[in-house]
Amino acid sequence: MAFMEKPPAGKVLLDDTVPLTAQIEASQSLHSHTEYIIRVQRGVSAENSWQIVRRYSDFDLLNNSLQISTLSLPLPPKKLIGNMEREFIAERQKGLQAYLDVITTHHILSNCEVVKKFLDPNSYSVNYTEIALQHVSMFFRSEPKWEVVEPLKDIGWRIRKKYFLMKIKNQPKERLVLSWADLGPDKYLSDKDLQYAVKLLSSCSHPYIYKVTFAIANESSALVIRPFSEKGTLKDLIYKAKPKDPFLKKYCNPKKIQGLELQQIKTYGRQILEVLKFLHEKGFPYGHLHSANVMLDGDTCKLLDLENSLLGLPSFYRSYFSQFRKINTLEGVDVHCFGHLLFEMTYGRPPDMIPVESFPPAPSVFVVSVLESILTCEAMKNGMPTVSRLLQMPLFSDVLLTNSEKPQFKVPTKLKEALKTSKECIEKRLTEEQKLFHQHRRLTRAQSHHGSEEEKKKRKILARKKSKRSAYESGEEHSAKYSNSNNSGSGASSPLTSPSSPTPPSTAGASSIPPAPPPPPLSPAAPPPPSTEVPMQPSPRPDVSTSRGALLSSIQNFQKGTLKKTQTCDYSAPRIS
Repeated sequence: MAFMEKPPAGKVLLDDTVPLTAQIEASQSLHSHTEYIIRVQRGVSAENSWQIVRRYSDFDLLNNSLQISTLSLPLPPKKLIGNMEREFIAERQKGLQAYLDVITTHHILSNCEVVKKFLDPNSYSVNYTEIALQHVSMFFRSEPKWEVVEPLKDIGWRIRKKYFLMKIKNQPKERLVLSWADLGPDKYLSDKDLQYAVKLLSSCSHPYIYKVTFAIANESSALVIRPFSEKGTLKDLIYKAKPKDPFLKKYCNPKKIQGLELQQIKTYGRQILEVLKFLHEKGFPYGHLHSANVMLDGDTCKLLDLENSLLGLPSFYRSYFSQFRKINTLEGVDVHCFGHLLFEMTYGRPPDMIPVESFPPAPSVFVVSVLESILTCEAMKNGMPTVSRLLQMPLFSDVLLTNSEKPQFKVPTKLKEALKTSKECIEKRLTEEQKLFHQHRRLTRAQSHHGSEEEKKKRKILARKKSKRSAYESGEEHSAKYSNSNNSGSGASSPLTSPSSPTPPSTAGASSIPPAPPPPPLSPAAPPPPSTEVPMQPSPRPDVSTSRGALLSSIQNFQKGTLKKTQTCDYSAPRIS
């Protein structure tokens, strides 16, 4: 078959759902225009970044392309006179930065092709519509019974997936949709297993899985044909949109926001949970649940795009659940995505942020109970409930399913093992991405805390205290050094012996030096014989307490009668001659 023969070479498996952030670093004026130097980063790694240069006219072209969304985007207005003044350029740079912040944080806009090409022209220079047409043309050479009616331009959100409205030549009234998709970064099946698994999709029969008419894959892409539904998807019902309109036009800015009826929420939710449970039991990975992947057939919801996980395509909500480490299995991913879908069915719009802090009034408290078990901060920390647990909750447990079609989906044992290995690889990549995000978040929080005004004040106070303490300690150290220098002088002038220093042994006759004697008595006693022992080293200064005791004893024992009488000659009187 021609479709199987020519996969494109030089393939890059890039995850298009990884968010791009953009920061204007500088501006430069050249002749009659100003260029803005922008730093673009993919994901949380600063190493994965690059510079681009854009003029205001480039921003204006981008904004014109996004007008189909009918969103009011904050692009600064044009100015013909005075647009080269320094103050104006600085003000415009702030406005352009605010514009970039809006389009890079908007979930749908940030994933559209024109925004990706604006921020990362090197990775998105390929025209995927032309590549899809080449593959479809090759397919028609070997399958002449099919015929293209028209291309369905941009009806999906994926950059590397294109759609065509088709018909069978001998059944001209029947309409079908052909989808062509490139392989993604989570493609871990071998080429042989991939081709077999994709071909197996047409044999799957389940009341809540949309029928696949034809499916085929090669080494680089896959092609799937399904019946076209004029009623559209569940998302078309919620947003009251036309199925053939571009994705940006249908879902970015709905004219009227209104959720579904309670009975619809209960029935559709129960049907979707039943098919998820079926796929989980079969060991078939999904991970791509959102309201645009649920086709409506009367009052029945039917799941679309089972081939996405086989081809390794990233999930629509990946940028949300990749932030939470407890959502680390495809079963958990399906439950998290179900929470988004249930919120959309209830309130007619997606949640403003994840996790959700509080929920608006709902048609039933049971709806809020399910949402709280999936989308709150506590749920993100504790992990997702199982599909079986959700089916037992009051919102869905009393729903009666009337469809009696028996599910049939036989997956050979060998392919089951390959699918299990592929699922583990997908979950491993998710876990590694969550780990990097968690490390980046901790670092960002630490830097933010370190740079806060309160923290700066604390550091200043601590620095002053530390400076005072250092000055005090250096003063004490200087005093101690000065005191020690005095101690190291002569023995007669040295202060008290340190308590930690050992007392040198005393020698006979030199154990103590008596204090100065009182005035000599009338009959002085003979002095004691001098000691004949010569000390080997100078005698140490006597203990102060001993000296003071001797002095006090000498004063107490003093007798006035022992003093010698003296005669005084007074020559102070004047002499008269």
